[in-house]
Amino acid sequence: MTADFERLTVSNLSRHYGRRKALARVSFTCEAGQIVGLLGPNGAGKSTLLAILGTLLAPSEGEVRYGNQQALEGGSRLRERIGMLGHDLFLYPELTAHENLVFFGRMYGLTDAPQRATQALDRAGLGDRAHDAVSGFSRGMRQRVALERALLHGPRLLLLDEPFTGLDQASAAALVGRLREEQQRGVLTILATHDLDVVDGLLTSELFLRNGRLVTVAPGEGPLRERYRAAVASA
Repeated sequence: MTADFERLTVSNLSRHYGRRKALARVSFTCEAGQIVGLLGPNGAGKSTLLAILGTLLAPSEGEVRYGNQQALEGGSRLRERIGMLGHDLFLYPELTAHENLVFFGRMYGLTDAPQRATQALDRAGLGDRAHDAVSGFSRGMRQRVALERALLHGPRLLLLDEPFTGLDQASAAALVGRLREEQQRGVLTILATHDLDVVDGLLTSELFLRNGRLVTVAPGEGPLRERYRAAVASA
């Protein structure tokens, strides 16, 4: 059965580490073509939630449904339609940028991985560094390569953890443009970020997390930063 990413439904999701609750009864629904901001202070549970959505971590309670499927039902067919960028960029420093993308492309079974890798690096503005080892790249350059790794196989669900880390203003603007392109393709993007000014106007909706719980903030037309402050300050 083909995984359906028209809707993602999270129901009463909790994750415990011993007595500590990283997530507590989190519920929400989002749909294809949305760019959802996962916002909150450090330790709020954002990375844990992304890991569960990416099937890298099992919840202690509750469930995630991708369309009508749960993660265990979807298996590898589900995972091959998910793209993820976390704090660990999953790049091999001794390999070139092109070799890294070809390697991951072939892991996804892409028969045209070399061509896709070349196109991806050109799109990222790194075509002239395609055959340089990643070990000599700046953090921002590695971040751009890692984003292309996450997008190389054409995922339907894109999960990004602090994707603007290390990016200069021009690169951040290029990333915003790229996410808009993926949105037009019907990709559901969920991203955790502290760069509120960058994503203000990009996000179609926001999820505010505080101490592992979703915080309800009244929608408004003011700056995103003001709504974030209201969420963090709420009891």
